[in-house]
Amino acid sequence: MSTSRSYGGRLVVDRKAERRSRFLDAGLEIFSGKGYAKSSITDICAAAGLSRRQFYEEFGSREDLLFAVYDWIQLDAREAVTAAVLGEPSRELRRVAAAAMSAYVRSVGTDPRRAEVSFVQIIGVSDHMEQHRIDGREQWTEFFHSIAATIVGPSYVPPGGYTLAATAFIAALTALVHRWSVTTPRPPVDDVVEPMTVILVALLSQSG
Repeated sequence: MSTSRSYGGRLVVDRKAERRSRFLDAGLEIFSGKGYAKSSITDICAAAGLSRRQFYEEFGSREDLLFAVYDWIQLDAREAVTAAVLGEPSRELRRVAAAAMSAYVRSVGTDPRRAEVSFVQIIGVSDHMEQHRIDGREQWTEFFHSIAATIVGPSYVPPGGYTLAATAFIAALTALVHRWSVTTPRPPVDDVVEPMTVILVALLSQSG
């Protein structure tokens, strides 16, 4: 079917994108609230207000939707960090690092549903999901290298090299954001941003 065709004045491609977005929103809500293991396609379709047929036009399985929700959250976070780094008027290391950390925390952690899916619901789903999560960490490692080069220049190499430094930093960041996101009452964002900024500045410091 051509995506240039229209129904009710709207292109097929636009209707398809809207349906996919509704399923992503529904997946985020159901997986974070009910839990992936206890959820069903019926739950997801009810939350999206769409049919099972429409679900299978977009996704092959419930796990495929989990992949898509996870990737959506990670992409949003990377885009938020990139925009924050490029939009920070100061090139002073600490200010740029703080802007990056604030953007990440607000993107992933401010909505507890995103943190729940990112750090809890994807664990133990399947070998395929675990490999996808590992591949996602590699994407974050490459992203860390790219952002670091933007901040301190392409010639700088952090202690241990970028792969190990990024692995250590990402592990600390995700653990802290998850803990913060599930703490009640939730501490201020700055309570997460400040320690992670200190760590990032230390890794990217060019002194010595």
